[in-house]
Amino acid sequence: MHKPNNIFIAHLDNFQSHVIDASHHKPILVDLWAEWCSPCRVIAPVLEKLAIEFPDTLSIAKVEVDEDENMKLAGHYKVRGFPTLILFVNGEEAGRFSGAKPFGFIRDFIEQHSNI
Repeated sequence: MHKPNNIFIAHLDNFQSHVIDASHHKPILVDLWAEWCSPCRVIAPVLEKLAIEFPDTLSIAKVEVDEDENMKLAGHYKVRGFPTLILFVNGEEAGRFSGAKPFGFIRDFIEQHSNI
């Protein structure tokens, strides 16, 4: 399956520009995940389906917490478990949840916490 264009990889060094600043233009859903995390692998195709449903109005940033210095982001946002998904709107955290959730839950979460 072709990865949707509105899913991208974010890192500590580009988080400010690619997530915080970009969220002033459209909501950015950040997926803080780890390779060893089974629920993280379960939610990945659900996020791809979500990206396809909202191709122009939502972007999804994937942050692998064990890569380079990305764990600093998890610490900064006080993430306690993986996956944790944080929705950024207008440069601010609009909401978050942890764990693998079904498509309908995530879609409702985004609609409740943004203007999509």
